[in-house]
Amino acid sequence: MTGRDVVVLDYGSGNVHSAVRALERAGASVELTRNTERVLEADGLVVPGVGAFSAVMDALTAIDAPRWIGRRIAGSRPVLGICVGHQILFERGVEHGLAAEGMGEWPGEVTALPEDAVVPHMGWNTVTPPAGTRLFAGIEDERFYFVHSYAVQSWDFDQQIAEMAPPQVTWSHHGADFIAAVENGPLAATQFHPEKSGDAGMQLLQNWLDTL
Repeated sequence: MTGRDVVVLDYGSGNVHSAVRALERAGASVELTRNTERVLEADGLVVPGVGAFSAVMDALTAIDAPRWIGRRIAGSRPVLGICVGHQILFERGVEHGLAAEGMGEWPGEVTALPEDAVVPHMGWNTVTPPAGTRLFAGIEDERFYFVHSYAVQSWDFDQQIAEMAPPQVTWSHHGADFIAAVENGPLAATQFHPEKSGDAGMQLLQNWLDTL
C-alpha cells in the first residue's frame, strides 16, 4: 500500500517532524499543514501531541482544530491521535490539580500514573490488544515506546447503537493498567509514539494507512 494522502496537523506541537518522516517511510504522501481544506479532505489526518493536556487543547482550539477533527469523524474520515493527541480525545485531563475539558469522543479522564510508579513512564513496554485488532495486526506481541506521566486508567463505554461495533481498547501497564490505544471506526489513537517505536511502530503506521 502506497500513496495515501495524509495530513499531519500543524498547530505547534513539538514532535510533528518525526511523525511526518515516519509516515513517509511507511509509504504515505504527507503534508504538514493547518489549511482547513487539506485537513478536511486528506485521506488521513494525524494529530500528534506533546506536553500538557490543557496546553495542547488550547493550541488546537486556537486554530479551530476540534471542529475539524469532529467533522472528519462525523464523515467517517480517518483520524489518528498520538500521545497527547490520544489523550485529548477523552472527556477531560487533570494535571497538577487543574482540570481541562477534552474533545469527549470517548469517556474517561486523563490522570497521573500512580505515585509508586517511576514517572515519566519513558521507554519500551508491551501492550495487550483485543482480538480482531487491525492496528496491531502482526505486532500483537511487540513493544512500543512511551513517554508520559498521565494516562486514562479506566474504560466505561456505554454502547447505545446495536449496529455499531464497540471501540477496541488496547491496554498496557506501568504502576497501573492504562489505555495504550483505541480503535473506534474512523478514529484511532495511541498513547505511545509509533514514530519512535522502530519496526513495530512502522508496521502499526502501515496498518493504519491500510485502513484509509
